[in-house]
Formats: sequence, C-alpha cells, structure tokens
Amino acid sequence: MALIKIQVAQPVGEDERKQSRDCPGLMLELDNPDPMARRWAARDLTDCPAASPVLVSRLQREQEVSVREVILTTLTALGDEAAVAGLVNCLRSEDAALRNEAIEAMKQLPDAVAPIIVGLLADTDPDVRIFAVNILESLRHPAVESWLISTIDSDLELNVCATAVDLLGEVGSSASRQPLLRLRARFADEPYILFAADLALKRIGDG
Repeated sequence: MALIKIQVAQPVGEDERKQSRDCPGLMLELDNPDPMARRWAARDLTDCPAASPVLVSRLQREQEVSVREVILTTLTALGDEAAVAGLVNCLRSEDAALRNEAIEAMKQLPDAVAPIIVGLLADTDPDVRIFAVNILESLRHPAVESWLISTIDSDLELNVCATAVDLLGEVGSSASRQPLLRLRARFADEPYILFAADLALKRIGDG
C-alpha cells in the first residue's frame, strides 16, 4: 500500500506573518481577507507612528470584533492627534457598538483628549455632548468638575444636563453647590433634574 503523505496545516495567519513586517507592509495587511492576519497587523502597528489614519479607516469598516479590539488597543497606545480625531469621528457613527468602543478608548487617553473635550462638550450634536460627559467619567483630569459645571450652566438639552449632573454627584465638591442650585431653578418642572441635583447636593455635603 502506498504511503499517503500527510501535510500538517499551518495555523491560520502564520504565513501572513512571514510577509513584510515593515510599516507599509503592515498597513497593507489590514486589508487581508484573513481576520487573523488583520489582527496581527493591527497589533504590530503599535511601533508605526504614522499608522493611525489607516487604523481608523479600517476600524470604521471592520466587522470582526476581535480585530476591532486590537485596532482600538493600538490606537490607544499610539494616542496621537490622528488617533484621537479618528475616535471622535467614531462617536458620530450609526454603529452603537463602535461608538461605545470609541468612548472606552478615549477614556484611556486623558492627556490627548483633554485639549478637545471642551469642543466636544460644545458640539452641535447633543448625543456627542452626552458621549463627552461619559468620557469624563473615567478621564481622571483635574478640570472634570469645572467642565461639568460649565455644562449644567449652559447646555439647553435636558438629557445632556441630566447626564452631567449624575456625574457631578460623584465627583463634585462645594464648588458645585451654586451651579446645582441654578440648574434646579432652570429645570424646575423636570422631576429627574430636581431629584439628581438634590442627590448631588447631598453627596457633596451641601444638601
């Protein structure tokens, strides 16, 4: 009986990793049909400072969750202006999962996000303003309270103010007392605002 030669299959993506691993080659690999190849490329692009625009472009059309996770990790590691701008664009996506992923990534970039947070809090889209407040939740920046105070003092949208006052109840100090009282007066007919503002006042010891 003739011997049948058994070929051991290489793990998916192994051959792809043997291709060019320089930055241009890795960027091209982001369009590889094999998700594992795209995942390896996204991971290895951490050492390529110019890769952010390409990673963002791939992120906006990537359907594989595991690949998106690696792209977001790499964008967070790069943390440059292009990475942050790309994450901001994701906040306007119709894809709710992508928006949430972008918010979580931006929370990891306090130094890069801080210079643009005021602009996000003043965005014409109230949803973006709400997302900006959500980012503040974990931003760990000394200006968080002042940004929230500015929001509850000036934003006309009920839902934006409601989101901001919820967070202010967690991070606020005595500096928030008067702004919270002004918010109560401005939305005197809104039960949730009254409840949330009163709760915030109690938490900061001024209720």
